[in-house]
Amino acid sequence: MDIGYARTSTIEQEAGFEAQLRELELCGCEKIFKEQVSSVAHRAQLDAAIEFSREGDTFVVTKLDRLARSIGDLLQILRRLELKLVEVRILNLGLDTSTPTGKLILTVLGGVAEWERTMMLERQREGIAKAKKAGKYKGRKPIHEDKRAAIVSLAREGVPKARIAQQVGVGQATVYRALAASRAAGASD
Repeated sequence: MDIGYARTSTIEQEAGFEAQLRELELCGCEKIFKEQVSSVAHRAQLDAAIEFSREGDTFVVTKLDRLARSIGDLLQILRRLELKLVEVRILNLGLDTSTPTGKLILTVLGGVAEWERTMMLERQREGIAKAKKAGKYKGRKPIHEDKRAAIVSLAREGVPKARIAQQVGVGQATVYRALAASRAAGASD
């Protein structure tokens, strides 16, 4: 059985998400697991897809970065699937792990992707430092006070943070920052 896995980091990436789903359906995936979560967060649907897979299945993703965030993460996922005798296929690369060469190339490409991301983050940090020095970098735009008050109010009512983020229309990290700022402000009073 071909098992598909689709992931985007945010809900705003809806077009890319839909494209992944179409591509997985077109290539014949019989079961598709999907989630919209950052690769650094817990990926419950990825775990469910791996758990669902059985010997002889093929685990299919559209792109390598939809599967793993680093070479270590990639190797761990590949190992979990290998132990279950499940092959992995990356559609945009035309690669699968059914051959030793496919495994080698996938591992090398995972390392290159991790290096590329590290270099991009380094350039980003350098650019931010340069912009700060020039007085052009102001940082993230603060959330409106109404949203901050709504976050604090909902948290006091016991609403889970993920639901607060949905209701207020912000990311979960913003909820945590707003609550931490609220606690800090309360401690200084």
